[in-house]
Amino acid sequence: MRVSHGKAAEFQARGAVHFHVLLRLDGVDPSDLDAVIPPPAAITAADLDNAIQYAGHAIRFTTPPHPTQPGGWLIQWGDQVDIRVITMRGSNPVTDVMVAGYLAKYATKGTEATGHISARITDHTIDLHADPDGSHTERLIHTCWILGREPDYHKLRRWAHMLGFGGHFLTKARRYSITFGALRGVRIFYRRNQTTGPQHGPIRTANHTDGEITLVIGNFRYAGTGWKTTGDALLANTAADLARRRREAGREELAHERGLGADDQCEAA
Repeated sequence: MRVSHGKAAEFQARGAVHFHVLLRLDGVDPSDLDAVIPPPAAITAADLDNAIQYAGHAIRFTTPPHPTQPGGWLIQWGDQVDIRVITMRGSNPVTDVMVAGYLAKYATKGTEATGHISARITDHTIDLHADPDGSHTERLIHTCWILGREPDYHKLRRWAHMLGFGGHFLTKARRYSITFGALRGVRIFYRRNQTTGPQHGPIRTANHTDGEITLVIGNFRYAGTGWKTTGDALLANTAADLARRRREAGREELAHERGLGADDQCEAA
């Protein structure tokens, strides 16, 4: 037998990563290792349940030494292991729509659940997001940055904007289902062999005479300059005036700090 898996990662509000895993026991055909066949009849879902519970409590890992923790940190699974049996038939079967919705949910989620959203953090932007005395996420980012000084922990800085998690939101075993490489290949083949669109000549309508046709023309033209309404113009002018006043106030504050006079201030500006 072998275990095939599909795993989705989800951020919790406390900054920890929560995993949803689909585990499937497959049989093995020695003459065709790529075939997906049922496991031996004597193996049941209860056996897989017991194996998962054992693995969750037995697997642990100690990180490399760090100056603040010479013996490294012990990493292990928590106690929250919720196992449920999924069936393809019965009163609550799993459908293709349910699977698609499940994947879409996690494909569009990130660290926003923790209250933090940012691009990759650099030396120039770290002070905007890290604070040892700040919020929970600010302390997590600060910890990633401090620990990331050491060579064995340098990736924590690369993934500080993800609170240290550098994994992909979706991973799976090669034999769990179709591979990502195969999906990418199909998309590339489809895009390169499209026969419609402005770059491929006029759209053919000969095969669509039975139904109503909507022709979409993908070109741009100059529409005009300015604001459509006086209200839009008023808002824009007000925003511009506020920006000018902020700049003037900033220059006056700088001049005051430097002890410049009014004439010097104009010259400096």
